[in-house]
Amino acid sequence: MGQDQTKQQIEKGLHLYQSNQTEKALRVWMRVLEKSADPAGRFRVLGCLITAHAEMGRYKDMLKFAVVQIDTARELEDPDFLTESYLNLARSNEKLCEFQKTISYCKTCLNMQGTTVSLQLNGQVSLSMGNAFLGLSIFQKALECFEKALRYAHNNDDKMLECRVCCSLGNFYTQIKDYEKALFFPCKAAELVNDYGKGWSLKYRAMSQYHMAVAYRKLGRLADAMDCCEESMKIALQHGDRPLQALCLLCFADIHRSRRDVQTAFPRYDSSMSIMTEIGNRLGLIQVLLGVTKCWMIQKELDKALESIEKAQELAEGLGNKLGLLKLHCLCERIYRAKEQQQELRDHVVKFHECVEEMELYCGMCGESIGEKNNQLQALPCSHFFHLKCLQTNGTRGCPNCRRLSVKPGYV
Repeated sequence: MGQDQTKQQIEKGLHLYQSNQTEKALRVWMRVLEKSADPAGRFRVLGCLITAHAEMGRYKDMLKFAVVQIDTARELEDPDFLTESYLNLARSNEKLCEFQKTISYCKTCLNMQGTTVSLQLNGQVSLSMGNAFLGLSIFQKALECFEKALRYAHNNDDKMLECRVCCSLGNFYTQIKDYEKALFFPCKAAELVNDYGKGWSLKYRAMSQYHMAVAYRKLGRLADAMDCCEESMKIALQHGDRPLQALCLLCFADIHRSRRDVQTAFPRYDSSMSIMTEIGNRLGLIQVLLGVTKCWMIQKELDKALESIEKAQELAEGLGNKLGLLKLHCLCERIYRAKEQQQELRDHVVKFHECVEEMELYCGMCGESIGEKNNQLQALPCSHFFHLKCLQTNGTRGCPNCRRLSVKPGYV
């Protein structure tokens, strides 16, 4: 298959894919991969296969094609191609929750400076790195990466990237419980979709609606949460987007649990868990198990709650997800208090405070914890964040956290 024929077949596959004929598109692209002698064409078709498998949640296949793409880029001896292939490798590992590998591949991308493509891709690299740091609960570095990605999006007038970053920032502020910002950023993403997204994939609309649903639920606006989640799920089902279906099912279950309708919540959690397991979203599985635990606690089935916690703890430790561990210690504390088991209660209180210290989840001004309840937060330029009321009350001539870090301990 020559260069022109390769191009035609890639375009044919793209047309099928955009018409929701995904399996036919995959067959066309796989034929190109088998028969084409054009390395640049093979590189492009591998990019199509990587994107398609990512959207279907076939993350192991996505990784497999990303590895082949790296070899093709090396064959082409072009730094632009190599940068793009390392980004795809980073994204594949991010989807599989291999966060340390993601960060490592992102750093490789950022070190390949000077090429036109690498400068265009730096925003996407920063976003992927931010998502990985968030998966590891390293909040300051996550925020730093998201803000860099947002700067790249603004500088390059890249509205699609801006939309994706806003959704990640919504997730960030959901995790540290500033629910006002957790809603603001996906609403901003939804505005971008309405203003610029006529030619975009519907996944951008679905993504913003899902993150809005999560924020509305946290704010107790359950009817709004349900409306947004239904809109997101409708698009996810139309497009066979398994990862988003799993997240929507989790959100539906959480909404029912918030209404204390445990019997409706449990089957939604089971369906979400089944898809999360199938696609390999271990971070999502932790969230499902946290929800299941809370349902058992509502029903006063404390031993069953502890069984769910044990499974979630194993996943959180494997991923290095410190916020997941903190939430689990918090739930254990409540369970063992109810069971009047003082030694176990004390153990989890100690572990909870160790997690808070490790993640620096406290305000450097008032010393109170961050992420325990809904609070308005404000980040300084260094990406350390504080209670907004503390900054307004005390003001700051520089970041107190950075000042502490710069004071080196003396020799004893």
